[in-house]
Amino acid sequence: MSARILIVDDIAANRILQQARLAAAFYQTVLAADGASCLKIAQRERPDLVLLDLGLPDISGLEVLQRLRRNPACRDIPVIALTSTGGAAERLAAFAAGADDVMDHPANERVLLARLRNLLRLKAESDFPAPDALAFPGLAEAPAGFEPQGTIALVTPPHMPGQGLRDALAGQLRDRLVVLSRREALAELAAGKGCTAVPEVFVLQDDGRNPSSTLRLLSELKSHQATRHAAVCVVGPAGAGDEAAMAFDLGADDAVGPGVTAEELVLRTRGLLRRKRHFDQLRARMQDGLRLAMRDPLTGLYNRRYAVPQLASIADRARAEGSPFAVMVMDLDRFKQVNDVHGHAAGDQVLVEVAHRLTVNLRETDVLARIGGEEFLVILPRTGMAMARRVAERLCQMMDDQPIRLASGEELRVTVSIGVAVAGTAGEESFGVEGLVEQADIALLESKGAGRNQVTFRLSAA
Repeated sequence: MSARILIVDDIAANRILQQARLAAAFYQTVLAADGASCLKIAQRERPDLVLLDLGLPDISGLEVLQRLRRNPACRDIPVIALTSTGGAAERLAAFAAGADDVMDHPANERVLLARLRNLLRLKAESDFPAPDALAFPGLAEAPAGFEPQGTIALVTPPHMPGQGLRDALAGQLRDRLVVLSRREALAELAAGKGCTAVPEVFVLQDDGRNPSSTLRLLSELKSHQATRHAAVCVVGPAGAGDEAAMAFDLGADDAVGPGVTAEELVLRTRGLLRRKRHFDQLRARMQDGLRLAMRDPLTGLYNRRYAVPQLASIADRARAEGSPFAVMVMDLDRFKQVNDVHGHAAGDQVLVEVAHRLTVNLRETDVLARIGGEEFLVILPRTGMAMARRVAERLCQMMDDQPIRLASGEELRVTVSIGVAVAGTAGEESFGVEGLVEQADIALLESKGAGRNQVTFRLSAA
């Protein structure tokens, strides 16, 4: 489905012209002739982007911007403000009010379309719940408005020291500003310039002699592992006209021509820094979600959801190699008594300590998962019966030898029963993964029935 663009302009001819241009690029359009209509449509239809003329008859474009940013339903909608005056004061006010970009009206069609694609891509990357969306009402405080100091890198051509732009920015930026050569900008850490971490924003200064070199640097920064999540702004001839359109399509977060004022560049840079940090939060939240989806929150071990496909993968690899592998199912003996006598907090301490002991006594290539309350699964790749026997007996003995000390200082003797099944002698066509786990479960029950605190072995018939 194509993106929907809200066009806000009080002149009908301008609305029709913009609508025709965007329709030719396969965008859907919604039209508004004044600020009040813009606010109503934005609230009701949630467009993907707003093209906003600042000279509206009823409500000023700046006021419309401010209201959009105050409205939780609309505050994340990208807005390109269009100004007919081109005055520096109006441009600065638009950025301060929350515009994602400010362009002169009428805008260069190719640059406008490239900027639309750029902002829509950024919006698509952030179209999932914000990092605080899972906070419980009444249990979390509102986040502080403090923005820590960032690191901005001014990257200059070899013959252009960048002193003038650095001085202009340094007087207004509250962030740390470092000047890098193009070679240093591609390094993972620009340690030679006193930069202890990868800059959050790169400002690429172009002198007009070789715009393609600046665009190549942009492409390198966006593909380099250490800098691909940094924000990049192209400043100079490479940030205007057709080169600006190419810069946006290459991944630039912003591009501006040589006539930009230091005040405007500061506002643009601060906006890039805020956006970059927002995306960092979203990525961190997604990574946390992925981690929680496959980890047990109490012990930090893998859970059943992760272990089952891993078992299938190990079985496939063993089949291809003609090598054996083993599965162990273990259960803490009389764990219910721990909870009943000492409380569930003590039971949690026991589970955490057991998980730790198992982890340090297994190989990095082994898979350890908590698959039930006090039940654990261990998958041992490239392991035959003899090695599986040694590992299982060592784990059983290790638990029996050393009591677990609770936070209260009391010591508990906790033992485990283990069932082991081995499969994978060379030449077998099927390892019967489900049957193998079932055999290990049966062996575990036999360990329990024989008095607990012991290991029982089975060979898979697969």
